[in-house]
Amino acid sequence: MPSPRLSVVVTRRLPEAVETRMKELFDVELRDPDTRMSREELAAAMARADVLVPTITDQIDAGLIAQAGARLRLIANYGAGVDHIDVATCRSRGILVSNTPGVVTEDTADMVMALIMAVTRRIPEGLAVMQAGGWQGWSPTAFLGARLSGKRLGILGMGRIGQAVARRARAFGLQVHYNNRRRLRPEEEAEFEATWWESLDQMISRMDILSVNCPHTPSTFHLVNARRLKLMKPSAVIVNTSRGEVIDENALTRALRAGEIAGAGLDVFEHGSEINPRLREVPNVVLLPHMGSATLEGRLEMGEKVIINIKTFADGHRPPDQVVPGRL
Repeated sequence: MPSPRLSVVVTRRLPEAVETRMKELFDVELRDPDTRMSREELAAAMARADVLVPTITDQIDAGLIAQAGARLRLIANYGAGVDHIDVATCRSRGILVSNTPGVVTEDTADMVMALIMAVTRRIPEGLAVMQAGGWQGWSPTAFLGARLSGKRLGILGMGRIGQAVARRARAFGLQVHYNNRRRLRPEEEAEFEATWWESLDQMISRMDILSVNCPHTPSTFHLVNARRLKLMKPSAVIVNTSRGEVIDENALTRALRAGEIAGAGLDVFEHGSEINPRLREVPNVVLLPHMGSATLEGRLEMGEKVIINIKTFADGHRPPDQVVPGRL
């Protein structure tokens, strides 16, 4: 007799093609409408499922894991980041965790460049004037921004996404600098014509643009704090597409309002969707609703990886994208 199909609970709506394939393969419970589960709903899902498919909006801490049913053996995260999941506690309970690495690299790097262009060339300001019908014609001094070519770009975190940003930056004529836990190999530095800075403070103080591309870990929480923001040049801008917790958002807001830095482009925020209201009032800031990975191609690829992880697990093997504590 064929073995019974795995019970899979998905916490958010996924692209239709992904949901259709899941229904073909598993006994799947889909989410409708597309709202985040409450903590109570999430606990109930973890109590009845063999496999949970959460997203970044689901905070799965030790308390929830303690309520998980004996059936739950895999949390197949729909996304690369897993800082919303207590992976160590899962491991102690015999629950595997998988993710979808590498899928959003190119999409996120595209968004970094889009934010850099938007902030330095004041694109949202021009758009707002046009949409309000307030444009009175061309002027030699209107909407003056900054030229990218020749500027110094500092990349904080030179992993997959950081390197993809560096590749794009060179095409725009930017000088690439980076700070990373480990220095790249000489041939990689040569490919990007990149300069490594062992000291983050020294790099930040000399950059025209700072792009935050490192993960959120205990060591990177508020890595860009009030002290480091004061090191930046008044003409510098900062872009963040990684995790909001890396930047002290209140300190950034104060620096922007005081004119201590020239602008910011943010796709992620320290407290999720709860954004500092004073940050919304600053004209030299571009705020996006976590759109960095929002391409149809990327979302479908993420779904494919989730399905492969679940299917491999169902066949009695370790998921190919299993997350191991200490290797994040």
